[in-house]
Amino acid sequence: MSRKKHKGKSKGRKSIPGASSFKGVLDITRSGIGYVIVENQATDIMVRPNDFNNALHGDTVLVKVNEMKKSGRMQGIVTEVLNRKQLSFMGKLQMGKSFAFFIPDSDKPMPDIYIPFENINEAKDGDTVIVKIVEWEKNKKPVGLVTQKLEPSDANDLAMKELLMEGGFPLMFSDEALEDAARIPDSIPASEFSIRKDFRTTLTFTIDPVDAKDFDDALSIKLLENGHYEIGVHIADVSHYVEAGTALDADAYERATSVYLPDRVSPMLPEHISNVLCSLRPKEDKLTFSAVFEINTKGEVKDTWIGKTAIHSDHRFTYEEVQEILEKGEGHLADELLLLNKLAQKFRKQRFKKGAINFSSQEVRFKLDEKGKPIGIVVKESKEAHQLIEEFMLLANKAVAIYAGKVKVHGREIPFPYRVHDTPDEQKLQPFVDFAKKYGHKFDIGSPEKIAASFNQMLEDAKGKPEQHVLEQLGIRTMAKAIYTTENIGHYGLGFEHYCHFTSPIRRYPDILVHRIIYDLLNNALEIDTKLEQKCKHCSERERAAMEAERAANKYKQVEFMKDYLGDEFDGVISGVAAFGFWVETIEHKCEGLVSINHLSDFDDFRLIESDYSLVGMRSGRKFKMGDKVRIKVVAANLTKRQLDYEWVLEKNSIESADDSTTETKKKTKKKH
Repeated sequence: MSRKKHKGKSKGRKSIPGASSFKGVLDITRSGIGYVIVENQATDIMVRPNDFNNALHGDTVLVKVNEMKKSGRMQGIVTEVLNRKQLSFMGKLQMGKSFAFFIPDSDKPMPDIYIPFENINEAKDGDTVIVKIVEWEKNKKPVGLVTQKLEPSDANDLAMKELLMEGGFPLMFSDEALEDAARIPDSIPASEFSIRKDFRTTLTFTIDPVDAKDFDDALSIKLLENGHYEIGVHIADVSHYVEAGTALDADAYERATSVYLPDRVSPMLPEHISNVLCSLRPKEDKLTFSAVFEINTKGEVKDTWIGKTAIHSDHRFTYEEVQEILEKGEGHLADELLLLNKLAQKFRKQRFKKGAINFSSQEVRFKLDEKGKPIGIVVKESKEAHQLIEEFMLLANKAVAIYAGKVKVHGREIPFPYRVHDTPDEQKLQPFVDFAKKYGHKFDIGSPEKIAASFNQMLEDAKGKPEQHVLEQLGIRTMAKAIYTTENIGHYGLGFEHYCHFTSPIRRYPDILVHRIIYDLLNNALEIDTKLEQKCKHCSERERAAMEAERAANKYKQVEFMKDYLGDEFDGVISGVAAFGFWVETIEHKCEGLVSINHLSDFDDFRLIESDYSLVGMRSGRKFKMGDKVRIKVVAANLTKRQLDYEWVLEKNSIESADDSTTETKKKTKKKH
């Protein structure tokens, strides 16, 4: 496939001459100094605490440069806050005689918040509360409102809520949004079925995780007279219920995504919409937006239809149930599931043949007790049941993007929220290519297609070998991040020229945008959205924030779990190296911790060899390299910092290995002389 490079991409930030004011994101360090990160700017702009002008960590601001340091770093003053990342904060209330102050629980410096008595909401001195900033005049303290009193005894609940707020995700929906949701009728008027393609008598079912409540996709299957199959990918018609311009829509856009933490979901939409109205629950009539395919037994798509539909799901499967049916070849709807799986595997094979990259990933799920404390860790694998759903969702997403890409207005493609993935950055790719070569894997970097083919060959050859995990990890790091944008450059990782997100509107706002545009196109009523690119950037930013919150929550649970194993030893794999030590992921629990260089200095003087992703002892030649198996002891588990500290355990075979290494080094030295 031909590939366009994203215009917004640069190998390093370049300075913008002649400009004195810039838009960027304020990053406040623990020391209190701020740096405004400006897109396409060579260096960040330093801002001193007295020059923040009501800006807080993570805010999008306008900064005016007033000084240029000899080092080339610019210094500036924040002149305007363009967008707040976070308005609600967790902390303690301190009562005075006629007012209260709120002391935020944050490692980022920020001012105390003034709380008038009428805004206390029955909270008392010393209570742990959530406060929302409601007013902040220049050169004055921010004014807050207590929105929730929290139980300090539930440390896990406090930690999860704090992570959501730090990410800029509100804990509650606005009253106006909840009113909008409450006004939506539960029943579907008969007139709605008459204007939709009716699939209620066609065999339809859902396949989801065992604990899912928001079923946003379903599959239908019917044998046609010509021997082909009509397979429908039916998606919850969220845009029918969430109308543009409403308070409900505004709340959904602000979040832009649901956030999945180990013990809870912070939903993009109120629960009644997510889990009841829009959820494709079995034995209920539901409104859907569908991509319906006519497919022959060879897996060739002969025809595609896109439009609004109505369905009635006959059965709700879990992934585990479907996997068992696929493995045994028998069970409820076994013939249909086996056929769909056969087609899905054909699609999968074709994708990789056409340039998709076959990175595998392991997901960790925590077993929790009734209080949310982790009592076990389960590694989730992608099996054929997952791939069955994945391939049909990819098929639908691709078909919808192709349909939108064909539409021209005044000879130009319409603005559309594509999901794109850029080609690998050469500067990131070359060190990886050199590293992979040490394991005997050769790369052809002559073109994006050849790079993808080389990746797939490497992944196939490394399967089951000790280096598999490290090569997959490092390979993924060379890849660009997928984003939403109106500039269609294709999706490199999937090998698609056209791709979008259409299949998860309950949990992703871009899917709602796609639904609205496709519906308007089908009805020849498209109005060009001039702010669509801005909306795409917002959704990409919220997606990153959600991923960071999810990672931090998983890390919290890892630390909480390993607190019970202080002093215990485990086998692990080195998952990262730095000048200050190396990270180890335990094999049994997939919990990552740091082995500090300070601990290693008791054994040798270790130096980082970046090109080899390793730490090497200057005297012994002992090497700690990514992918190496090591033995570690758990020595500290800090929940506040979400940090695990390990110590390397010197085993007998390690000593012998080191002696051999030292002997070998001496031999080489003698030969040189």
